[in-house]
Amino acid sequence: MWHFPQAIPASLGPLAVFVSVLITQLGIPVPAVPMLIVGGTMAAMGQASYASMLCAAVGATVLADSLWFFAGRARGRRLLNSLVRFSLSLDTTLRVARKVFEKHGAPLLVLAKFLPGLGLVSAPLLGTTAVAVWVFLAWDIAGASLWAGVWLFGGAALHDEIARLMQWVSASGGSLFDALAAIFVTFLLYRWVCRLRFRRWLAKVRISPQQLDEMMRSSAPPVVFDARPRAVRAKEAYRIAGAYPLDLDSPDPLHPDLMARSIVVYCVCPNEASAKRIVSQLHRKQMRHVLALKGGLDAWEKEGFPVEPLPADFDAARYVAPATDLSVRDGGYAVPPA
Repeated sequence: MWHFPQAIPASLGPLAVFVSVLITQLGIPVPAVPMLIVGGTMAAMGQASYASMLCAAVGATVLADSLWFFAGRARGRRLLNSLVRFSLSLDTTLRVARKVFEKHGAPLLVLAKFLPGLGLVSAPLLGTTAVAVWVFLAWDIAGASLWAGVWLFGGAALHDEIARLMQWVSASGGSLFDALAAIFVTFLLYRWVCRLRFRRWLAKVRISPQQLDEMMRSSAPPVVFDARPRAVRAKEAYRIAGAYPLDLDSPDPLHPDLMARSIVVYCVCPNEASAKRIVSQLHRKQMRHVLALKGGLDAWEKEGFPVEPLPADFDAARYVAPATDLSVRDGGYAVPPA
C-alpha cells in the first residue's frame, strides 16, 4: 500500500474541501475537482471520513448556489448577463441553460455541475423563475451530492495511483499544493487561450450598433434576425425594426434569397457566445455574409436606437424575398413591409 503524503492535516481535510468547493461555486475560476479527488484519497487512506468530506462539499455547494439563487431573484437578467460577460466558460451560454430549464425544469440541477458553465448559471437562472425555494434546495442538494460523491469516490478508487503520484511530486521537491497550483495555472492558461481565440474570431464577424444603424439607413439594408429564446421574447416583446425570428432547430429550409443578402444576428448574450454558435451554424448552411451585433439587443437599446413592438404572430413569421418597395420605420430605416 502506497502512503499518501499528509500535506493537509486530517482535521483540516473537510475544511480544505469546503473552501475549495465554495470558491469554485461562487464563480472564481479555481477548479474544485482536484481537491475533491484528494479528499477521496484521504478518506480511502483513513485520514478522514467520507461523510465529513461529502458534507463539506455539499454544504459549500448549497451555500454558494443559494446565494446565486436569491441574487438571481433580486436582480434578474442583469445578473445573468454579468455572469456570462465575466465567465471564462465560453462554450456554455444562457441560451443552453434556458433550453434545458424549459425542457426539464428544476431537475436540471442534478446534472448541471457536470456540464461546463451550466453549473454556474443554473442557480441564478432558476432564481429568475417562479420555482419555489424548497424545490430548488431539494434538487440542488441532490445534484451537489451526486457531483461531489462522484469525484470523492473517484479519488478513493484511484487512491494508490494518486498516492504514487504524490510521492513522486514529493521526491521531486514539490508538495500537494505545488501540484494543485500547477493544475490551476494550466486551467487558467487553457481558458485564456480559448477566450483569445474567441475574440479574434469575433472581431471578424462583429459589428457595432452604430454600424448596423448606418447599414439599415442604406438602400440595401441587411436582413436582421432575432435569435433570442422565446421565453426572453415573451418578457421583452420588442425588436429591432423588421427583424425576423431565427430558429435554427426548425426543419423549414432557409430562403435561398438569403444566400446573397447581408445578415445580422442579435441576441441578449453580452459576450456574443450565442451569436458565435448561431453564426457558425449559418456558415455551415452556406450563409456567408453573416454578422453578429456587438452587445446584442441590450447594446442597441443602450445607444438609444429605436425598437418596435413584436407583432402578435412574430414567432411564426418567416423571411420572404422583399418586394422592390421598402417601408420606412422609426429612425429612418428602410425595411421590408411587416
